[in-house]
Amino acid sequence: MISNPIPWPNGARCAVAITWDMDADSSLHWYQRERADTLVASQSQVRYGPLIAIPRLVEIFRRFDQRHTFFIPGWCLERYGEAVRLLQEGGHEIALHGYLHERPNELSAEDEHHWLERGIAAFERVVGARPRGWRAPSFAFSKHSLGYLLAGGFDYDSSLMGDDIPYLLEGSAGTLVELPTQWTLDDWPHYMHSGDFNYRMPISAPARANEVFRTEFDAAWKYGGLWISVWHPFVTGRLSRLDAMVELMEYMVAKGGVWFARLDQISDHVRALVAAGTWQPRRERLPLYQSPIAELRRTGR
Repeated sequence: MISNPIPWPNGARCAVAITWDMDADSSLHWYQRERADTLVASQSQVRYGPLIAIPRLVEIFRRFDQRHTFFIPGWCLERYGEAVRLLQEGGHEIALHGYLHERPNELSAEDEHHWLERGIAAFERVVGARPRGWRAPSFAFSKHSLGYLLAGGFDYDSSLMGDDIPYLLEGSAGTLVELPTQWTLDDWPHYMHSGDFNYRMPISAPARANEVFRTEFDAAWKYGGLWISVWHPFVTGRLSRLDAMVELMEYMVAKGGVWFARLDQISDHVRALVAAGTWQPRRERLPLYQSPIAELRRTGR
């Protein structure tokens, strides 16, 4: 079903990256800036991520001997140093996720560039290197984002949903590896409920969420795809949901033929294949549109 399957390392059937967006209370301050200081219950809800869930996740991944990728806003890097330290000591990749979880496609081009640069500066101060990977907050990749990421020296993005395997984003200044995900692998629609975030949905049982995640994994395994979760420590890091996550990981391991990897490792693999001429990914040039399409304009009346 995948017309141009990517060869995974050691003959693996598929690749799995359990990735996390450690937003903590960054987005609360961005979207509720006039009253976030009064939203104490919501503060506690989202701070559960770096304070409680991250140590648990580090220990679980240590038991499985796996390393994964954590996307963290620059403000959270500055504020939650102990969580960052635990992730680094565990061998996990830290990638950038904005500065205050601002949505790039809701900003002017100048403001988007400002916040990206501020996030990079925070990343360099805390992590000690420039970020290789990026995920746009809320998947809000803008028509300017690719150019700014290429200028900033990024190697890959994981914001888009245009394929089942890696592909390349081409801009005027170079090429970025796109490691695509999809909403079915996000924990937010299953578990998130908060009036302060204007998101009120029926909360799924972990067994129901796992059914969706496992079905997507089985298809990736069958057809040679890339399975990338988009999970949040304060959401999936709760006790019953972590139990379900461990069950899913055990299922994946038992099935066999799975390459568990950090996203920087997957990006390196893609670029190595391209350089060797053994596989060529699909390429897509961005932006697709510079303005609203002409067909929307009324003419001839």
